[in-house]
Formats: sequence, C-alpha cells, structure tokens
Amino acid sequence: MNLKKISIFLLGFTSGLPYMLVFVTLGTWLAVIDIDLATIGFFAWIVLTYSLKFLWSPLVDNFSIPFLNIFGKRKSWIILTQVLIIIFLFLISITDPLTNLSLFAKLAFFVAFFGSIQDIAIDAFRIEMSEIKEQGNLAASYQLGYRIAILLATSGALILASKTDWSFVYQLMSLFMLVGFVGLYLTPENKNTSLRQLSLSDSIFVPLKDFFNRFGLYAALLLLSIISTYRLTDIMTGQIINPFYIQMGYTLEEIGFVVKTIALGASILGFFVGGKLIKSTGVNNSLIIGALLVMITNLFFAYIAISEKSLASLSLVVALDSMAAGIVGTVNITFLTSLVSKQYTAVQYALFTSFMMLPGKILAGFSGLIIIKLGLLFGDDYGWMSFFIITSALTIPSIFLIKFYKKLYE
Repeated sequence: MNLKKISIFLLGFTSGLPYMLVFVTLGTWLAVIDIDLATIGFFAWIVLTYSLKFLWSPLVDNFSIPFLNIFGKRKSWIILTQVLIIIFLFLISITDPLTNLSLFAKLAFFVAFFGSIQDIAIDAFRIEMSEIKEQGNLAASYQLGYRIAILLATSGALILASKTDWSFVYQLMSLFMLVGFVGLYLTPENKNTSLRQLSLSDSIFVPLKDFFNRFGLYAALLLLSIISTYRLTDIMTGQIINPFYIQMGYTLEEIGFVVKTIALGASILGFFVGGKLIKSTGVNNSLIIGALLVMITNLFFAYIAISEKSLASLSLVVALDSMAAGIVGTVNITFLTSLVSKQYTAVQYALFTSFMMLPGKILAGFSGLIIIKLGLLFGDDYGWMSFFIITSALTIPSIFLIKFYKKLYE
C-alpha cells in the first residue's frame, strides 16, 4: 500500500469516528439509560450538518486557516476541525444525558458540525490527490479506514462501555482522532491549479451551473434524483439499528463482539468487491447491483424482528447487509467523484453528498416515531418487521432512475 492510500485510509478513519459516535453509538448510550425511542430518533437530525455541508463548503474552497495554512489549504481545515472534534468529544464524555439532555445534544451537534467540515476538506484533499483512474483505489482505502472507525466507535465502544462507563469511552475515542495527524504527515498536499476562486455569493450557484452545463439540464436532474434516493434505506435505518438490537434482547457484549466485528469483516470484503464490480461492469451497472443487494439484505432484518433470539441468525444477516453496504459505499463514492469538476472540488462533492444524505436524514429523525406507531398497530415485533419492509422499499426508486438514465445516455 503506497503512502497516498495509507494517508487516505487514516483520514477515512477520522471521518468515520465522529460520525458514528454521534449518529449510532450515542443512540445506544441513550437506549441503555432508557431514553424513549422517539427522542433517540430525533437525534438523527444532529447529523443533518453532514447533509447541509454544501452551505459551508465554499469556505473550504475559498479560504485557508491562518497559521495552519503553512501545511496547505486543505490540511489547514482538517487540522482545525480535528482539534475541535477532540475537544467536543471530551466535553460530551463529562456530560450526563439523564440530567442535561439539552447540553448533551448541543455538544453532539458541534461534533457533527466540525465533522462535516472535516469531511469537506478530506474529500477535496482526496480528489485533488490523484486522477480519476486512481480514485477507485483511494475510495476503497477511504472506506476501509471509515469501516475500521465504525468497528471502534460501535463494537469497541459498546464492549468498553459494558466493562467501564460511557464517559471513559468517549474520552478514549477523542484520543483516537489523533491518527488523522499521521495521515496528514504522510502525504504532501497537491496544489489544485484548476480550482477557481469565487465570491461567497457565487460559490454554490456557479458550481451548480457548471454541473448542469456539463451534463445538460435533463441528465443533471436525473443524476441528482439518483443521488438523493440511492442511500435512503441504510441512512434511514442507521440511527435506530442498535436500539433495535437492544430491544430484541441482545447485550452490549453480544452486539460488540459478534455483530459489529462480523460487520467489519463483511464490509471490508464488500469494498474490494465493489472495486472489482466497477471494473467488470461499469459504474452504473454496479449502482444497480448494489441497490438490489441493499434492498434484499435489509429485508432479512424483518425476519429477525419476528424470530426468536438467535445470535447466529443475526450475525449472518448483519454480515450480508454489511457486505452489501461495503459494495455500495465504494461504488457510490466512485460515482460521485466521477461527477466532480476539479474547478469546484470541495463545493461540488459537498453538494452531491448533501443531496445524497438530506432526504434520508430527515426521514431518519422520524424513525423512532414511525416504529412506535407501527408497534401500536401491529405489536412491537411486527412493528419492527413493517419498518424494515418499508425501508427496503425505499431502494426501488433509485433502481428505476438508474435504469432510465442508462437507457437514455449509454
């Protein structure tokens, strides 16, 4: 593995860690201390910062951080945000959600806010690092680092929490953010001579206009529709999946040791399968295959919801679902990267990821309420079953849109 891949691997880790700590593990902490499911669902809106990051992406393209810009424009933003994430993760660790849930939520918001800015800078750093032919490999390295962060922020955090306490867990997690500085040290920043400097008022309009000019109005609208529907299923279920495991009777150790560890191995396999899939079938065909896999594997959770507790069955379902997610992760990053102009690297990629995440994050905030309502209608187990059937169906629109795009433009 060359230094570029190692660097992006480590930065992928620092991207994944704060996101998972506030989007997934925080919900587990709240579920364990018996915060109601509706409130846990609303916590998904904290990470809307990731969906709205196009609003502050012009800052990353237009400015660098004073004193830190000696390391490079993108690196200056990455360093600043990583320091702030460390500080706010520590502040979360010393705040009791039972006695001060409002402050707890505000601190989590700041972790998500600075995490979203870090992602903008890392994505621009990655895209400017190499030509498009290398982006598939860099995407796989990024996803590998991201998934290891998922393992640490979920499995590792849950196991540690069962043995110690949540305060210690979040203090330790804040220290793991330091590996990002190693990633920055390993690779020099490439100066992007194609990057255009825009006024802040033009920083969103002009990159969008460039996108529509390059692809044409109709194709661009189709592509934005694909982007905004492609990840609905896994974004919708992400916030609520650990509370689901807990309600099904699984302990923190079982979730940590078995479920999340298996998920990491399966998702890593999925990253590289995704890379091979792109080379053998092309990006658009890979998008369709990935979406079908996500839809099918998510349906298996509906079976888990109405079955007797079985760690073996759950582990198998999680492995299949995680492999599908790994394939989709690599394919989707490559797809989005292929749409970006290097004249507007940070802003366009942020716009695309915002289109991808915003619909799912808005829906995810209502996930707890939806499950409660379905539970009242059908009973708790069949309520969860209905929820997973509904979220699986959310994949269908993107499949038809991709097939329609292929028919018109391939």
